[in-house]
Amino acid sequence: MARRTIGIALNGVTGRMGYRQHLVRSLLAIREQGGLPLRDGTRLWPELVLVGRSESKLREIAERHGLTDWSTDVPAVLARPDVDIYFDSQVTAQREKALRAAIDAGKHIYTEKPIAEDVTTAVDLARLADAAGIKHGVVQDKLFLPGLRKLARLVEGGFFGRILSVRGEFGYWVFEGDWQPAQRPSWNYRAADGGGITVDMFPHWHYVLEQIFGKVTAVTAHVSNHIDKRWDEAGEAYDATADDAAYGIFEIEGGIVAQINSSWAVRVYRDELVEFQVDGTEGSAVAGLRNCRIQHRASTPKPVWNPDLPATEDFRSQWQVVPDNEEFDNGFKAQWELFLRHVVEDAPYSWDLWAGARGVQLAELGLQSAREGRRIEIPEL
Repeated sequence: MARRTIGIALNGVTGRMGYRQHLVRSLLAIREQGGLPLRDGTRLWPELVLVGRSESKLREIAERHGLTDWSTDVPAVLARPDVDIYFDSQVTAQREKALRAAIDAGKHIYTEKPIAEDVTTAVDLARLADAAGIKHGVVQDKLFLPGLRKLARLVEGGFFGRILSVRGEFGYWVFEGDWQPAQRPSWNYRAADGGGITVDMFPHWHYVLEQIFGKVTAVTAHVSNHIDKRWDEAGEAYDATADDAAYGIFEIEGGIVAQINSSWAVRVYRDELVEFQVDGTEGSAVAGLRNCRIQHRASTPKPVWNPDLPATEDFRSQWQVVPDNEEFDNGFKAQWELFLRHVVEDAPYSWDLWAGARGVQLAELGLQSAREGRRIEIPEL
């Protein structure tokens, strides 16, 4: 079978997400399967250029995976005619400059979120990309989680009747770093470095709500900095100045109300690290990363409040498991394949920089809501 190559510059592969999900589990996985099958019968082969600031880290990663092309010189990489796509998973504060340079160089753009630190910059990037005539996409990985794909299937099939509400719980305890190393990088907890759970997670919740349930029309939020002292990767204490918990109420067209709690200071007492409960007139569902359970109107039990007696019902056993009914690939890999087909075959693709800008807008307005203590309607971009 004929093979066609496409050059991809990956900036940020020395970070946890860029390395594990985008390099190893997505692009290297595509190479391991012999490339991406295209409509014309050829296979698309990603030729990778690893980009970053640490020469030693890039060399080590390249040698570990049998790669030979890496560089710390971003402008030089962007000037190469054999590089077609620029991917960015750097810290947020470094993203805008790199994306602008890639757009100026005429490269297609695929990037982690948030795409910028403020909505004005995010919109400007989207306009620049449109004007340059390039293809652009933003990682929206949670849409590809098996649990949320099952949830979307239920919505599309009309299972819920009229959807009333969505309740989301996300997060876990991130160790402070003093007596146990933290599981997340220290910059996440410094506001000056672009940290904060609101700017991190509200863009995720925006695309989940928008793509599965409908347009988000208003937000009311409260944010907290629960843990104000942490220890960095070198064991040095620092002031944690960024919010580590965000409690949001999101109004969705059609009268749906979504409440989502996000926290790095919560201990998990649920089946999965993220769970969404959706309640409708005809049924309810609880979806996590992989699993989804449902309770239809006809099989809903009739609980009666009686605090004088111990509960005798096993409420969890009254829910039915939704079957997979398909093979679920890694969500990051699945979206990479869609974006590559978008670039090469002009296949439909809706998760662009404008979608990313709407996520940044929701985070920005959520923080404004928290500062001002009020509900804020979301204007059209």
